[in-house]
Amino acid sequence: MSLQAKKRADYQPPAFTINDVKMEVKLHPTCTRVFSEYQVERCGNHSYPLQLDGDNLKLNSVTVDGQPFQDYVETQSQLTLNNVPDNFTLAFETEIDPEHNQALEGLYLSAGTYCTQCEAEGFRRITYYLDRPDVLARFEVTLHGEKEKYPILLSNGNPVAKGDNNDGTHWVTWQDPHPKPAYLFAMVAGDFDLLKDTFTTMSGKEVKLELYVDKGKQAQGAFALASLQRAMKWDEETFGLEYDLDIYMIVAVDFFNMGAMENKGLNIFNSKFVLAEQHSATDEDFFNVESVIAHEYFHNWTGNRVTCRDWFQLSLKEGLTVFRDQQFSADMTSPLSNRIKHVRVMREHQFAEDASAMSHPIRPEEVIEMNNFYTVTVYDKGAEVIRMFHTLLGPEKFREGIDEYFRRHDGQAVTCDDFVAAMQSVTNLDLGHFALWYSQSGTPVINVTTSFDADNGLMDITFSQHTPPTADQKDKRSLFMPVAFDCIDSLGNHYTDDDGQVENGKFILDTAAKTLHFSNVKEALIPVVLGNFSAPAKVHNSLTASQLLAVFKYANDSFNRWDALQSLYDWCISQYESNQHDTVDESIWHGFEQVIGNESNNHELLGECLVIPSFETLCQKRQLVDVASLHTARNQFCEDFAKRLQHPLKSLFDSINTGDYEYSQQAINARRCRNVVLNHLACAGDADAMLKSQFENADNMTDSLGVLKAAQGHSPALFESLMSQFEQRWNQEPLVLDKWFGLHATTERPDILSQLSMLQQHPQFAKGNPNRVRAVMGSFAFFNTAGFHAEDGGGYQFVTDYLLELDAVNPQVAARIVTPLTQWHNYAPEYQLRMKTQLQRIAEHKNLSRDLYEKVSKSLAYSVTSEQQ
Repeated sequence: MSLQAKKRADYQPPAFTINDVKMEVKLHPTCTRVFSEYQVERCGNHSYPLQLDGDNLKLNSVTVDGQPFQDYVETQSQLTLNNVPDNFTLAFETEIDPEHNQALEGLYLSAGTYCTQCEAEGFRRITYYLDRPDVLARFEVTLHGEKEKYPILLSNGNPVAKGDNNDGTHWVTWQDPHPKPAYLFAMVAGDFDLLKDTFTTMSGKEVKLELYVDKGKQAQGAFALASLQRAMKWDEETFGLEYDLDIYMIVAVDFFNMGAMENKGLNIFNSKFVLAEQHSATDEDFFNVESVIAHEYFHNWTGNRVTCRDWFQLSLKEGLTVFRDQQFSADMTSPLSNRIKHVRVMREHQFAEDASAMSHPIRPEEVIEMNNFYTVTVYDKGAEVIRMFHTLLGPEKFREGIDEYFRRHDGQAVTCDDFVAAMQSVTNLDLGHFALWYSQSGTPVINVTTSFDADNGLMDITFSQHTPPTADQKDKRSLFMPVAFDCIDSLGNHYTDDDGQVENGKFILDTAAKTLHFSNVKEALIPVVLGNFSAPAKVHNSLTASQLLAVFKYANDSFNRWDALQSLYDWCISQYESNQHDTVDESIWHGFEQVIGNESNNHELLGECLVIPSFETLCQKRQLVDVASLHTARNQFCEDFAKRLQHPLKSLFDSINTGDYEYSQQAINARRCRNVVLNHLACAGDADAMLKSQFENADNMTDSLGVLKAAQGHSPALFESLMSQFEQRWNQEPLVLDKWFGLHATTERPDILSQLSMLQQHPQFAKGNPNRVRAVMGSFAFFNTAGFHAEDGGGYQFVTDYLLELDAVNPQVAARIVTPLTQWHNYAPEYQLRMKTQLQRIAEHKNLSRDLYEKVSKSLAYSVTSEQQ
């Protein structure tokens, strides 16, 4: 199988555009008829034919200016109309089969609800169209459906008319006055419970807010609706952006490939990011609901009103909007815990992607399957680049740049370069070098070296940067990055550099190396680098255990304090890997004990600091990882940590009174800290009574799940008993049952593959439900270290067998779950061989999807150089 890659450099403006669309959709499970009418205009002086995109459509008729038209050629993916006028009305009828559309792209019927997903290229599964983001049109859509089965018919914009037909169906017409690309089109037909409210904008307009959820789920939607109101208010206060339609709708469905979709005025959500109440949702679930609700709402401007010229510019809308939702979440909850959450994503997943065959810049240069653009690089690293703009310009200038961006480009499809140009217009700082972040892939590494002259009281600290070669780019240039910096001694005194290169706690590293000079120094200073993760980079800063503890004790930046402990944990685990346990001496254990004692009332910081780095994070600081060795070393350190610190941990646990459940930051911090400590106490052993007590008395899902996670690896019999109770209670709640599936899939046990097979036979398991598939196979592949990386290769083979079946049903989900296999290069040779064997099986499979083919073929073609290692 060989497929042609699409390249950013090959972009050409559309030969035609479509200004107005009228659609009439007559819903039927297996034979939905779509009547489309477009106002088409030729762009420029040329005689090219009109080429429309289509996928798996049955074409019944074509007319041009009301007359039957025959001069066309139909292929599997395109409809080409020859000899068309410069301006004309094009109409045709197509038929589609929503019931058998298991890929969940375009229009599909699932669990009794019609739903659409058109980003990136799903609209072509509904009707023929110029399915590209730089063709913007005004849409009028009339939906027809059975009134009894589908009393609710929704599409983009405002409802303008409705009525009943004589055959038991009814219809609703929707008009969207804002030109939009086809990927923002949406329609939904079903029977829902409805939550309603309003929001009055800063100009005094009252907007109707409507939230549609499955029958009986109304109470679980209240938090989402309140989150939407908070997001609307925040966007007005922070960016001056006001909502622009009369109604804003959200529909929650269980069968959805993505988290949510920002279709203009009609957001379609995976129900896991809408439904939340204390007994069935964790604090993390509440956070995610608020964050994703905000993210999709913020897209109304950063993505809808100003959209992408082409899909290579995806970070234009996604990176910017992720940054905006991160800022919102920080304001709604806690800046520190939010920052740590996002840095963990970068270190566990984005750094891994940068170092893999799928490495690409935040503005990629080529792709085979557009669905594979939706990556942590485009989203999360893209957000870090926007954050650096914010850091370099400051909040006020950044806001000026955003205002200028909208002034220039409202209603347009534009590029990342247009965004940089808008930012450049409000600053004297030359952003030309900084813009390299958009085109250079890979994770830069900052090496910190020191030179101390005790006789003369002088010290130099040198920062050098390099970016290792990546799969897509061999040669790298020095980047332009803001480096947050502090400098302390062992007593906590802070020092400034002689030349004043550090201003407002940061300096600019824009060359291969930069040196800071310090005088009147009595001892070797401790450089504290990259506070608040000021740039998406790795730092090699060789500090001793005592220096790391000093950073935790004295650094001004709470993020640096957390990061210092993470580095110390990493160092300790590396000693266990080398069978040098004794080097983790009493001074280090005493330092850990002091951390617990001194910060016992700081539940937020301590709740983060007591989390040992995950296996995935540890891998990103190592090459050719021996999985068994690292996994064993981490487990042994965790056990020693729990046993050596059992007394202060138990005292801390007893001192935290969480009280009756409330979703407030103080209560969230207390619960998180208590459950982290509970996990350590379970690891120390003899904690079953404590676990049972919390499980029986928990008044919220956070504490219930905290017990299950603590028992999972340390009390197998109790875990099975509590999981049985949990299943019985929540068997009819799909989102809660996903947690049960995920816990089973991540449990490390010798018979895990048999367990996975049993889970797939569970009455509530459905291969067509992306949430359920991710809960079982995704959880196993990404987070069951011992099972997935089993030395006999059984874990790899099991996942591969499943992917080959799943790919025929839902290629998007299959392409995401294959990711751990594609990162073979980071493991020891024996693991590499076993992983590549399974990738080769996938590559040789007949009828492989474009989604899976691209990832697997690139991974197999990847060659790791010594410099990359």
